[in-house]
Amino acid sequence: MHRVLVRSLVAATPRWLPLADSILRRRRPRCSPLPMLLFDRRAWSKPRKVSRGISMASRKANKQGEYCDESMLSHIMWWKEKMERCRKPSSIQLTQRLVYSNILGLDPNLRNGSLKDGTLNKEILLFKSKFPREVLLCRVGDFYEAIGFDACILVEHAGLNPFGGLRSDSIPKAGCPVVNLRQTLDDLTRCGCSVCIVEEIQGPTQARARKSRFISGHAHPGSPYVFGLAEVDHDVEFPDPMPVVGISHSAKGYCLISVLETMKTYSAEEGLTEEAIVTKLRICRYHHLYLHNSLKNNSSGTSRWGEFGEGGLLWGECSGKSFEWFDGSPIQELLCKVREIYGLDEKTVFRNVTVSLEGRPQPLYLGTATQIGVIPTEGIPSLLKMALPSNCGGLPSMYIRDLLLNPPSFDVAAAVQEACRLMGSITCSVPEFTCISAAKLVKLLESKEVNHIEFCRIKNVVDEIMLMNRNAELSAILNELLVPGSVATGLKVEAGMLMNECSVISQRIAEVISLGVESDQAVTSLEYIPKEFFNDMESSWKGRVKRIHAEEEFANVDRAAEALSIAVIEDFMPIISRVKSVVSSNGGSKGEICYAKEHEAVWFKGKRFIPTVWANTPGEQQIKQLKPAIDSKGRKVGEEWFTTSKVENALARYHEACDNARNKVVELLRGLSSELQDKINILVFCSTLLIIAKALFGHVSEARRRGWMLPTISPLSKDCVVEESSSAMDLVGLFPYWLDVNQGNAILNDVHMHSLFVLTGPNGGGKSSMLRSVCAAALLGICGLMVPSTSAVIPHFDSIMLHMKAYDSPADGKSSFQIEMSEIRALVIRATARSLLLIDEICRGTETAKGTCIAGSIIERLDNVGCLGIISTHLHGIFDLPLSLSNTVFKSMGTEVVDGCIHPTWRLMDGICRESLAFQTARREGMPDLIIRRAQELYLTMSTNNKQTASMVHNESPNGNPSVNGLVEKPGSLKNRLEILPGTFEPLRREVECAVTMICKKKLLDLYNKSSIPELVEVACVAVGAREQPPPSTVGRSSIYVIIRSDNKLYVGQTDDLLGRLHAHRSKEGMQDATILYILVPGKSVACQLETLLINQLPSRGFKLINKADGKHRNFGISRISGEAIATQLN
Repeated sequence: MHRVLVRSLVAATPRWLPLADSILRRRRPRCSPLPMLLFDRRAWSKPRKVSRGISMASRKANKQGEYCDESMLSHIMWWKEKMERCRKPSSIQLTQRLVYSNILGLDPNLRNGSLKDGTLNKEILLFKSKFPREVLLCRVGDFYEAIGFDACILVEHAGLNPFGGLRSDSIPKAGCPVVNLRQTLDDLTRCGCSVCIVEEIQGPTQARARKSRFISGHAHPGSPYVFGLAEVDHDVEFPDPMPVVGISHSAKGYCLISVLETMKTYSAEEGLTEEAIVTKLRICRYHHLYLHNSLKNNSSGTSRWGEFGEGGLLWGECSGKSFEWFDGSPIQELLCKVREIYGLDEKTVFRNVTVSLEGRPQPLYLGTATQIGVIPTEGIPSLLKMALPSNCGGLPSMYIRDLLLNPPSFDVAAAVQEACRLMGSITCSVPEFTCISAAKLVKLLESKEVNHIEFCRIKNVVDEIMLMNRNAELSAILNELLVPGSVATGLKVEAGMLMNECSVISQRIAEVISLGVESDQAVTSLEYIPKEFFNDMESSWKGRVKRIHAEEEFANVDRAAEALSIAVIEDFMPIISRVKSVVSSNGGSKGEICYAKEHEAVWFKGKRFIPTVWANTPGEQQIKQLKPAIDSKGRKVGEEWFTTSKVENALARYHEACDNARNKVVELLRGLSSELQDKINILVFCSTLLIIAKALFGHVSEARRRGWMLPTISPLSKDCVVEESSSAMDLVGLFPYWLDVNQGNAILNDVHMHSLFVLTGPNGGGKSSMLRSVCAAALLGICGLMVPSTSAVIPHFDSIMLHMKAYDSPADGKSSFQIEMSEIRALVIRATARSLLLIDEICRGTETAKGTCIAGSIIERLDNVGCLGIISTHLHGIFDLPLSLSNTVFKSMGTEVVDGCIHPTWRLMDGICRESLAFQTARREGMPDLIIRRAQELYLTMSTNNKQTASMVHNESPNGNPSVNGLVEKPGSLKNRLEILPGTFEPLRREVECAVTMICKKKLLDLYNKSSIPELVEVACVAVGAREQPPPSTVGRSSIYVIIRSDNKLYVGQTDDLLGRLHAHRSKEGMQDATILYILVPGKSVACQLETLLINQLPSRGFKLINKADGKHRNFGISRISGEAIATQLN
């Protein structure tokens, strides 16, 4: 009856529409951002207060419907909700002038609101109807303008002011200058808006004729606007692509469908848990979120999704966000919606890049990812930051993060581990690894907007792949990276075909693009014309492509420039000579040839140069030819600017020649983009390989610095029985991943895990740290990465689950114990004999007796499952329960008595620890002594009444010294290095290498004869060229190095951190392409002696040094080195 009444009001008269809308909106569910269609009428409008100056309003109201059809109603309502969310006073005032009868929100009754044919508003309306949910920016002269709904969005989110102020008789209108377009687009996409950009066709038009316009492109969150990039010499920031995400549910579990419009790919991950889905949503920035109707039918049988049990966690994640429901086949329906959102053709094909979950561990749960810092969490040490050096961010960091969040199959993990092993042992220099986003490559190539800078970067990518293939050591690494590269891209590329395609791409780019070595593209320089003029006119297109491809256009520019110079000399120089020769009593004459930058012209600028008496003297004829300079709109520039017809004609011919040359260059660049479109898959694969290589090289370098080691990972068969599948995990010398073992502040523990551990220990005794350390080591291991231990054997678990302390959620109406039980339920249900399960302080949030029983029951269940894991607790009553356990042992974090006080040792021991050190902990945190003493009295009373005694079990196991890092090898294999391409510095490099090698060999032989070093060390001088870096094997090793600068001068130094020192040198001006030679030596003392020796002897051999002063320290660092130190350094 309620809805019937409302619909009757709507049918009765339009003036009841707002009331009907408000009634229906109160009954509309809040979960979806799309309101229901209110009625079937073709148009409706919002009542507003009309100013007195507006007449004929009632007559025109009936004509509004012709600008809107039924297909636009849902979009108009969508914009209406957007307008209601405006909060700025200026944008709120603009919304009061909107009507909801057309997709622009324009009121034809207002000033400049006409939607008649032939008007700009009508043209914008037609463009808007093609992409009704995008903000439309239309190029009008030197501005991009928006009207109606779009103007309100610009004022609200881009910080722009409305055109014409806030006058109430004009339509909402706003815009930005052309030069500020990028900033405006960034502001809009950052708040989730999509933008459609309409450009004008530039060029001369007939008088009173409207310029033609076209849709030049779109800007979406994660997909920037690229139109015109081929013509510029700067880069555009490409954020991570934001997918359209859909979630559905089936008998297999949850399914996450992710569609990337930029890459034209989609993936459908099936069989996910609710926790895994929430984790992926938490770390993923998506453009649109769609929820399938299958989510409404959860396991409780209710149609109210999220009311009971399963689905509640996902509902809590989605309920506060904007989403839409969809039905039908999840994948096909979501692809249809993507085509609709981005205006794609129905025949657009999306490639399936789904990686099967078969044989792969489960993705990390949200709690696990946050508690070890894979997802940044306040107060939690970040595993990601510890696994990579600080300068290895961006795409490599994202790869390691995704690898940890989605652990790979055993084959992929084995390939990653083998690559890391090889990286730790190579002795050659490595490429710089040019990293380009795959989404950026695809979008620029498909849009034909790759500029010469990006082409050079693309060439660097394929050249570095071929460089790795040519080197024996790096080639082995490249072959291993093909496996994770195929998984990351969904492409399978054979090594041979990869090299062939890289060679073709590199050769083709080199044929077209100017690589900076050509001398025939210098900017024109003529004597009497300011250099800035030619630089501004020619620098935007010269040096982009090789001249041979545009010889005619370049030659025309040269001829036009020469003609301009002749015209300037003939028409302006006689006047200037006259000005210099004439002396006037009324003040000196002034005259010069100047560059009018804003007008892109070369004109004569002068004053008081016209003679009072004409006497046919030199220069008078040229003065008579002068005329005032005018701008492009025919207006006089100023009183001091003059030109001649000959100069103007020459300028016009020169500008025309430059425009033709610029257009030819852009044509060649876009033609090359078209050619490389067929190679997109190869380029994406190559770029991904380099991203993975840079990530793993960075990881190996940082892990070696921290004392981490590569573990042994063992596969687990999914068909094996429990006894066979419950393989042991051995972690020898395990330490917390956030501590640096080389600094001596980490306690090493041996964890031999053959079963489930029940862990007890005092507060602050290291239980939580132990759980995080084991979790991090196991996760790194099954991903093929290095782990924080001296040695390790880690099974390839099917899931790693960590649960730490839980907190309440008032918004969901759940206590901390409810949340803890919900999270542990998910872990226990998913646990198998091949799982690693870690739970910290189980059942801490409820009454002790019943919590103890629940904890005991959970332990008994996990013992029956046969999984590995650790459950820490302060509920000592568990040990008094009649539990049936066969796969569980009791462990404790040790304590010791010092001066009568109990202190934790942070070492893992056998047995049970019933001492919590609660009183000591409270006192250490500042609790008043009065409270502590009273608590001790109550504790003694309770202990007496319950006849309980505290016991402490200490069974310390010997803990051996940590083993030496086995990845460091002797420098005897330092002969193989990357091929150094012949260049300008090659002869000098050979001379320096020969001289340095001879000096060092002689000095080391002398030290050996004097028994200063225990054995004679082979000297191997390794070169690191431009865009290369030292291998990870140099980490922690003493070395001397010689830098060959571009001015042929040398810099000699020594260091224990070659990678960091080289980075510091190359960050200085002019040092980016410097070549370095280095030699690994046994110890810092020897390095200091060799440094002093080289500084003193190299100048005598004819080399120029820039740090001669360091050679004065002749006795610096001379000391005896122990045999153990040398052996440790070399082994």
